[in-house]
Amino acid sequence: MTALVLVLGFYFVLLGRIAFSLIGSGKPAAVGLGVGVLILPLLGVWIVATSVRAAFAHQHLARRMHDEGGELDVSDLPRRPSGRIEKAAADELFEQVKAEFEADPENWRTSYRAARAYDYAGDRTRAREMMKRAVDLERAERGGSR
Repeated sequence: MTALVLVLGFYFVLLGRIAFSLIGSGKPAAVGLGVGVLILPLLGVWIVATSVRAAFAHQHLARRMHDEGGELDVSDLPRRPSGRIEKAAADELFEQVKAEFEADPENWRTSYRAARAYDYAGDRTRAREMMKRAVDLERAERGGSR
C-alpha cells in the first residue's frame, strides 16, 4: 500500500505542476483546463487519504477481534475452486451472524462480524456499510477519539 501511495503522490505532484503551468499561461482555455486538472490531484489526495484511514480503522478492528477470539471461523466451509466460500455455505453463515447482530445491533463486534459475513456472501456494498458502522461504534466505545 505504501508504494501505491508514493506513486500516486508523485502522479499528483506532476498533475499539480501541469495545472499551475496551464493556469500561468493566462489563456482562458488553458486556465479553465488548468483548474480542471488541479481538481484531479486534490480529489485524488482526498480519496487516498480516506481509503488509507478506513484501511487502518478496519485493520484495528480485525486485530481487536482476533485478540478477543471473535473472528468468524470459515476454515471448515466448502470452497469453490477459486477459493471463495460456496454461496450456500456463505448464506448459512450470514444467517447465523445476522441473528447475532439483530440480538445486539449496538455492539461493534456484531457489526464487524456481520460485515465479514456480508463480504463472504458477496455483498460488498452492505459489507462496507456494516464495517463503517462497526468502526463508528468501536470509536464511540473508546470515547470518540479519532
